[in-house]
Amino acid sequence: MAELIRLAAANEAEPQRLPRNIEAEAAFLGAILIDNRVIEDVSIKLQPDHFFEPLHGRIYEHILRLIDRNMLVTPVTLKPFFEADESMRELGGPSYLIKLTADGAGLIGARDFAQQIYDLALLRELVTVGRTLVDNALDTSESVDPKGQIEAAESALYKVAEGEGETGSMKSFLTASTEAIRNVEKALNSGGSLSGITTGLNSINTKCGGLHNSDLVILAGRPGMGKTSLATNIAFNAARRWIREREDGIEESKGSGAKVAFFSLEMSADQLATRILAEQSGISSELLRMGKISRDDFRELSRASRELQELPLYIDDTPALTIAALRTRARRLQRRHGIGLIVVDYLQLLQGSSRANDNRVNEISEISRGLKTLAKELSIPVIALSQLSRAVEQREDKTPMLSDLRESGSIEQDADMVWFVYREDYYELMKKPDEGTPAFEAWNEKMERIHGIAELIISKQRHGSTGRVRMKFEAKITRFSDLADDQYADAGYD
Repeated sequence: MAELIRLAAANEAEPQRLPRNIEAEAAFLGAILIDNRVIEDVSIKLQPDHFFEPLHGRIYEHILRLIDRNMLVTPVTLKPFFEADESMRELGGPSYLIKLTADGAGLIGARDFAQQIYDLALLRELVTVGRTLVDNALDTSESVDPKGQIEAAESALYKVAEGEGETGSMKSFLTASTEAIRNVEKALNSGGSLSGITTGLNSINTKCGGLHNSDLVILAGRPGMGKTSLATNIAFNAARRWIREREDGIEESKGSGAKVAFFSLEMSADQLATRILAEQSGISSELLRMGKISRDDFRELSRASRELQELPLYIDDTPALTIAALRTRARRLQRRHGIGLIVVDYLQLLQGSSRANDNRVNEISEISRGLKTLAKELSIPVIALSQLSRAVEQREDKTPMLSDLRESGSIEQDADMVWFVYREDYYELMKKPDEGTPAFEAWNEKMERIHGIAELIISKQRHGSTGRVRMKFEAKITRFSDLADDQYADAGYD
């Protein structure tokens, strides 16, 4: 076709010929114009920007708009949109639309044409990333940051692998509102309390609606409060829910479970596994570590282990990870396994870039920003555990607050939610008076009331109210669970 030769020749002056197949683009568009049902057979998310020829991209964009309105798409219905189009005029005007339908060969291989258009668009994005990488690598000025370039290049390659390229960041309000309605529908179907990934604890789900995509959740507390235990419980619950939903035939997009990546910078993978096995078998983790269990206990442990073999929970216990390395590994895990939740234990053990190492506050700020960026980039929730400053111990009231977040106010600023784990019985146990005294009786009565009770203090929630959630904590098996319904009604204080 002479018009297609003219389109191709217009771009031959490029220093390096970019991958493209204009004939395939024309054949695919012609097939849609002949039979609109062709577009229903295209399984990939083909966008107008995936077309090399801008005119073809504009034609495809108008086709999508008309089909979305349930209108018939033909050269006649498309004609009004292109009567003033300069590129179309150079090809003979709107009659070019009719010429696209002259050859019906596209009807036979429409799906293959669509796949090739998509693949060639990815290759062009790859060429762009490569050129940018080479240009930046040739820059030897003093301001050059090789590690930063590597991180940027890896991020760009990840976007190409996900099919986003440079077009992934711009969304129409239609796309955004459709996603919002989908989340509302998900919450409605779950009984009105869960629109994100489940924590496995109804009390937390009711207060927060679950864990939402792109959110950074900071889970903080002093040592001994149970931060890692709660994070491990949530990770396990989300992964187990994912398995059950697949067994029940629930679509992944409509489920509330998730495959989980757990970055443990403090504990080894086998220590985390021991905690999960203790929780599921009901055997004390301390007894498991010491081997002080009976044969019956061991059989129960083996049963729990067999049930958890297929658990989609991936543990990375590499120590002293940099934020750049963590982001790289997280992207790889999502690409290979489709993870939907990340847990980092804990934030202060991550390292920033070499430039930030001279100032700890700047380094923590870089790390918290990096975790928030990762949550947005992968569009999944990230739970990052955080230590609190010793200022808590110096107060009479040990209840944590936002100002206790250690080393940087940027943690509070970057977080979408800030949770504090607080166990009053932990501190009260240290105040034990002598037995037989009036003070002991009062202390014992209070301990009976608060023993095994933990509070999750939600001090910041960007999308909802703050408040407190009371939970049961079984220290021997490191498990958090819901209290009876009449007990865990949240104490709101927004």
